[in-house]
Amino acid sequence: MPRSNRPRRNASGTRSGSNGGKWTEPVPELDLERARSGIARRESAPDGDWMVRTMTAKKAEKEYICPGCSTAILPGIAHLVVWSDSHLFGQAAGLAERRHWHTNCWTSRTYRYR
Repeated sequence: MPRSNRPRRNASGTRSGSNGGKWTEPVPELDLERARSGIARRESAPDGDWMVRTMTAKKAEKEYICPGCSTAILPGIAHLVVWSDSHLFGQAAGLAERRHWHTNCWTSRTYRYR
């Protein structure tokens, strides 16, 4: 009879010969909002390539001035963090010059070029 590669378990649901381990530990729940917020996406526009990251309301802790409308982005307001991916002095310089935008200000900014 061929050998089975399945782990052997006893009636209690744990591995035989082990003291619990990974079979008895609860799996932590995945926070989708937190997972999505840290990923930057690339956007191309007539004025260059931009990296855009979503800042959730939960993570927004400081006050910023939006360059699109020159009003404050208050703590607890979801917004975007934007930096140039095609900066003249490289990606590090573009990241150092990142700006916080209202979501609507950033999306309406591209309509100026049409």
